[in-house]
Amino acid sequence: MESINFLRFLFIFLSGALVLLFITWVHLPYAPRPTTTTDLLDCSTNTNSPWCTSKNRFQSTNNILKRPPNRKHHHHESSTPRHPLDPLTISEINKVRTILKSHTLFKSSSPSAFHSIVLEDPDKSLVLKWKKGDPMLPRKAAVVARVAGKSYVLTVDISTGEVAVQETGSRSGYPTMTIEDMTSSTWAPLSNGDFNRTIIERGVDLKDLACLPISLGWFGENEENRRLIKVQCYSMKGTANFYMRPIEGLTVLLDMDTKEVVEISDKGRSIPIPKAANTDYRFSVQESNPEMMFVNPISIEQPKGPSFTVEDEHLVKWANWEFHLKPDPRAGVIISRAKVRDPDSGEMRNVMYKGFTSELFVPYMDPTDAWYFKTYMDAGEYGFGLQAMPLDPLNDCPRNAYYMDGVFAAGDGTPYVRSNMVCVFESYAGDIGWRHSESPITGMEIREVRPKVTLVVRMAASVANYDYIVDWEFQTDGLIRIKVGLSGILMVKGTSYVNTNQIPGQENLYGTLLSENVIGVVHDHYITFYLDMDIDGSDNSFVKLNIQKQQTSPGESPRRSYLKAIRNVAKTEKDAQIQLKLYDPSEFHVVNPTTRTRVGNPVGYKVVPGGTAASLLDHDDPPQKRGAFTNNQIWVTPYNQSEQWAGGLFVYQSQGEDTLAVWSERDRPIENKDIVLWYTLGFHHVPCQEDFPIMPTVSSSFDLKPVNFFESNPILRIPPNFEKDLPVCKPAAST
Repeated sequence: MESINFLRFLFIFLSGALVLLFITWVHLPYAPRPTTTTDLLDCSTNTNSPWCTSKNRFQSTNNILKRPPNRKHHHHESSTPRHPLDPLTISEINKVRTILKSHTLFKSSSPSAFHSIVLEDPDKSLVLKWKKGDPMLPRKAAVVARVAGKSYVLTVDISTGEVAVQETGSRSGYPTMTIEDMTSSTWAPLSNGDFNRTIIERGVDLKDLACLPISLGWFGENEENRRLIKVQCYSMKGTANFYMRPIEGLTVLLDMDTKEVVEISDKGRSIPIPKAANTDYRFSVQESNPEMMFVNPISIEQPKGPSFTVEDEHLVKWANWEFHLKPDPRAGVIISRAKVRDPDSGEMRNVMYKGFTSELFVPYMDPTDAWYFKTYMDAGEYGFGLQAMPLDPLNDCPRNAYYMDGVFAAGDGTPYVRSNMVCVFESYAGDIGWRHSESPITGMEIREVRPKVTLVVRMAASVANYDYIVDWEFQTDGLIRIKVGLSGILMVKGTSYVNTNQIPGQENLYGTLLSENVIGVVHDHYITFYLDMDIDGSDNSFVKLNIQKQQTSPGESPRRSYLKAIRNVAKTEKDAQIQLKLYDPSEFHVVNPTTRTRVGNPVGYKVVPGGTAASLLDHDDPPQKRGAFTNNQIWVTPYNQSEQWAGGLFVYQSQGEDTLAVWSERDRPIENKDIVLWYTLGFHHVPCQEDFPIMPTVSSSFDLKPVNFFESNPILRIPPNFEKDLPVCKPAAST
């Protein structure tokens, strides 16, 4: 009977009914319904429609930019690299796979898997010198593999076939899980009779079972010397939102390599599985509500197409910006060689060599048996890019978005395409670039306003229940805004309580009662960004501009106090370890001390924090040791190509000895050096009922803003909008 049930479950899993972690089900909750193409008039293709007319355009925009190509017809098999930082193509990944299969390390019958096959970036100095038309720099692949239970880092020269095996040292931890690791771990417990009996005794039919692979952090020697994973399960019966129906207290400890069930912990038999009612978030199952306030469809129309281009598949050019863009299986999106045009000289000036999401740390605040280990590192354990899902046109991204696919390698080295993984689009939300109106008392009738249009690069990753939206927003005034949105579904805990009046006063729920038998557990999110700033060149300095209160001398002024900005240049790494403090304010600048404005200020950019949170965990708590890169909001390190992942190269089951915090303790010189700035954006999340059954997006951001980089306002000369230049879209009822 058990074998029959197992085969039934496996059939369901393979047929796609049980999607588990790897295919997002997250759409818009309730109202409004998702936008479809039938809701919107396409003014870019219906330029003669009476609904979409444009009489004239500014003379300055008569040079119409070529529209980005339609990626639906892109043939990745024929792609060739055209820039030294272009990701590996399908043919290159296949060649790397062929080379390695004939290498001594992989010739044995021992089990092996490729955990990562990506471009090994050429030396930075060579990339900076390279120009379009130059011979392509040698293409190499950086490979992380597991063979016979050991981890290896290899470099493969794609042209020569030469393979170099690098020393991995004595670091703890394992590589990022492969998709195959995760999928096989979710069904492995079904081969265990005790597990199947437990599920049936809990009242769950095996055909309704959904399980998740949960990284277990590191909590001592008994977890060393083998790759372990924990599996917890849910009931899918009656809902697509199985996350809201946990089989509480049931945890399987699994050997990820052998798929052996090491231990089954079942401590929640008295806790009922929450009901399925009102948990499904899909639009198709929502009841219509005439009292619900719907909004009419909205779309930005661009009769002459977008103002940006994508050249050679990865070089984005828009307004005064250009940068290289590529998907990455671990980071999600990588922005490189970001340059902005100087409005006076016309020169493209360097701002950032490379920027990406380095790590995400998500500790849950429940120390009980089934929860204490939930302290995820979403990039280093699961692969932030591997969990990126195809974006939904018109709802994830507007109509005129350009979509970019990711080309990644599966566990056996076979390349595959993650379609529509990244989108690029222009955004206008009615914001103002700058404005000034003169008061009537001056006698001057002046009202000058400029609209703000920005360019957004977006990806969304669905890491099991949670959805992360990451935006890189480029503005014409030189500012870059990095924004993270959190949505998706809470990871919840089952409980016997159905109302707060049942809860004893002294009991700690570790969260909020969201619905009958459902607790949303308190947790944090920390997203650490790697920002290799190259302000007018690679050698930069970090300046802390401390804003301090000064007292006036007796008789000096009617004022008693004022503020003064005191400039301190960081000499070494420890000088640049910053914890943000509201009552000890500072500005944080990255400057080029050798390049100055006409009046003598060093050119630079500053980090402008937005709303954020700091970790309150004990520094000796095992999860915080691994996540010690969140001990500060800002770090600055000297550029080192091997130091890119804040949690270390091998994060899974790591002990925290190879993190940004450890590197920075070396206290290396950083003044007038090639430096990297690290910024951590944080969220404390105390769940509330509005987060059930799916969360409205909550966002926060930080800015990289020019500070004395330009001689004056760089958007002073942009034109205003005029009615005659804009398309006129008439409501359907009026036609």
